[in-house]
Amino acid sequence: MKNYCLSISEKDLFNILVKQISSNFILDKNEIIVLEKYYKKVLEKTIGCIKKNKSKYFSKQGLPYFNPFHSVQYMIFLYYYSNTLYTAKEAAILCDKIYYLNKIMNSVDIFYAIELPSYFCAEHPIGTVLGRAKYEEGFFFYQGCTIGGYHEKNGNISYPTIKKNVYMYANSSIIGRCVIGANTNIGPDALVKNCDIPSDCNVFGQSPNLIIKMKKNGI
Repeated sequence: MKNYCLSISEKDLFNILVKQISSNFILDKNEIIVLEKYYKKVLEKTIGCIKKNKSKYFSKQGLPYFNPFHSVQYMIFLYYYSNTLYTAKEAAILCDKIYYLNKIMNSVDIFYAIELPSYFCAEHPIGTVLGRAKYEEGFFFYQGCTIGGYHEKNGNISYPTIKKNVYMYANSSIIGRCVIGANTNIGPDALVKNCDIPSDCNVFGQSPNLIIKMKKNGI
């Protein structure tokens, strides 16, 4: 007996993915074989991520519930697919196609080389760009968020480190040489650039004039 629920059959889910890719790009027989090879593994990763979410849309009858017509859930599925293929060093062009499909369908830019954790999620993620950074468990983002690098004078590019349970609210950005402490909220329209943020706080404003308020009773 399966320990999760799907809104459609596994076969239909796979066929939908194949049709979506082939409708937007060329998909050859060898690429379909690769998709089949990693399908179960990607589905397991997706279910593993979904089961940690407390939203009513992510569970059914006490089990994790994956609905590919829920755009956030499908965004997670497509990211894990492209990342899994990339990590396996197989079918590089297919990675590009799935990454691009996620852009087309969900208006997010989550590159397959980025290592998102086993649990991350979003709410209305349209317009978000997640660049190279170190992401820990429980990362959550809303619409219009940006994480990216900063070009140092020595030619190096500095990237953020995002600790556990960091929330990025609408149109917020984290850029450059930053360590964002655990259980921290980056407020709407906030810009954190080349500075560290302590754990358990709420952040507002824009660097270098940030307002950092420690949470009271976890809020």
